[in-house]
Amino acid sequence: MVEPLSGASSSVKPPEEDRLDSWKEIAAYLNRDVTTVQRWEKREGMPVHRHLHDNKGSIYAFSSELDAWQQSRRVRLGEEDQKKETSEAVAVVAEGEPGPSGTLSRQTPRWQRWLVLGGAVVVALAAVTYVLNRGSRGAALPKIRSIAVLPLKNLSGDPSQDYLADGMTESLVGRLSGIRDLRVISRTSVMRFKDTQLAVPEIAKILGVDALVEGSVIREGNRIRVHAQLIRAATDEHFWSETYDREFQDVLALESELAQAIAAKVAVTVTGQEHERLTTVRRVAPEVYESYFKGLSTLDKSNNRADVEKSIGYFEEAIHKDPTFAPAYLGLANASRELSTVFMGVPPETMHPKIVTALQKALELDPESAEAHIMLADIERLQFEWPQAEAEYRRALELRPNDANAHLGMGQWLLCQGRTQEALTWAEQGRELDPLVVSGASIGWILFSAHRYDEAIHEYRSVLAVRPEDAGTLWFLGFALVADGQPEKAIPELEKALTVSDRSPGVMGVLIRAYAHAGRRPDALGLLAELKQRDQQGYVPAAAFVNAYLGLGENDEAFAWLDRAYAEHSPILQFVKVHPYFDPLRSDPRFAQLIHRVGLDKS
Repeated sequence: MVEPLSGASSSVKPPEEDRLDSWKEIAAYLNRDVTTVQRWEKREGMPVHRHLHDNKGSIYAFSSELDAWQQSRRVRLGEEDQKKETSEAVAVVAEGEPGPSGTLSRQTPRWQRWLVLGGAVVVALAAVTYVLNRGSRGAALPKIRSIAVLPLKNLSGDPSQDYLADGMTESLVGRLSGIRDLRVISRTSVMRFKDTQLAVPEIAKILGVDALVEGSVIREGNRIRVHAQLIRAATDEHFWSETYDREFQDVLALESELAQAIAAKVAVTVTGQEHERLTTVRRVAPEVYESYFKGLSTLDKSNNRADVEKSIGYFEEAIHKDPTFAPAYLGLANASRELSTVFMGVPPETMHPKIVTALQKALELDPESAEAHIMLADIERLQFEWPQAEAEYRRALELRPNDANAHLGMGQWLLCQGRTQEALTWAEQGRELDPLVVSGASIGWILFSAHRYDEAIHEYRSVLAVRPEDAGTLWFLGFALVADGQPEKAIPELEKALTVSDRSPGVMGVLIRAYAHAGRRPDALGLLAELKQRDQQGYVPAAAFVNAYLGLGENDEAFAWLDRAYAEHSPILQFVKVHPYFDPLRSDPRFAQLIHRVGLDKS
């Protein structure tokens, strides 16, 4: 069991200004007398800590913890004070003893005493009604069915320790996500609120959740201290707070205890199997966890190939130190997949074996990793292994029915089969579960593939209103605008995407199409020449040339590059049945053969 910090020895030193080193200081901070705060500590669970192994004062407290505790109990304490004062008033009047004002005594005429008693009874009834109403309102508060774990804050005073807070956020999200009765926002989404100035109700509204977890991490040497609190979104009420202190090698046990406490506090139903996953703990060497957390943090912040390769180095380092640590294999697979995207420019076929091997090892060590099943399904989809991909998505949905990524993956699989309306339904369900994971960009691609261009453009512009520099969304918007017969409007969006993405060849291919459709063929051919030159110097995704030649109306050249795209399992061929850019080819026998080769002629 992880012991709360109260009553435990710790070498972790919080900021000095947050520390109160005596009962007198605590009482002064809370504006109460020492007797009262000592009573609160015994009866109300007020967070007070005790030294066991040094010569300082016997107790101390942290103002931040007292603030959270006081906020969560303010209403109840106020109600108790009101009830106490009312009962004392009634007793005084009944006995004729001097009351608070000193105006009543046994010599007071009986009729005057009864008159005051009547008034006190009215006050008492009003107070009881108030308390009951408050209680009924509290009982009427809706059950917490959804939660977001905001990025834990690094309070170590050392920015280089950010990776630890980020990694623990990921781990806590992962543990809570295994509970079917609780919808948990993904780490990808919550990390967007790191260091945000938005208030809790605003964040909750954006994410559509009932409650949020806030917290902090402090590490000093081989010890780690974690503070967490639960906040009800509708009322901004802090209704639970706890602090844990552990040796760093026991950090997984700490995460397990914290996840269990949160699940219990929100009164969520946990099955026996889910409880087993919550409580399963293994000891991990501190250096393994450090390498893994550094890999996660580096990958999160990556915007170029060098950063992704650096994250891969950290994950491989963690695996080398502990070959049985499943999360490191999952991190390695995720980073390797990122490296093989069109923006990074590494040939997918060179990364595919590494990704699959890492995922298979992750699932061998942890067969119930929904994230690994989703990622494996994504890879199998790229390899045109359609039945296997569907089975993996459905297995992930069995493990985590509320996983937005699993819903999106299932939607994309259906889109590849040409079942666009079903695809949209699954994606919309995913957006309800996590509106940032399944963003307008994901919905927009399905709408674009269904030839619903106006709706797709609306989704893309909604995303860009919040993230105007998002290269991927700018690129997708260019796709839709060109297909909708608006190449002139697509060009500035694609040119911006080209700049933001450091001249991604994928963006170049669509921009060539936009130039050609806008009557700017010389510009299109000039950009095509640059694309050819880059292909001679290194890898350029075949899909870039497919889009370029289709845009120029050179279909024979497009078919030649489609053959190369098939050889490299280009992502564009997933959507061969629905992609609007392929419409001019659909009557060509070569295109029917292509659909057969990717295994989509029978779906």
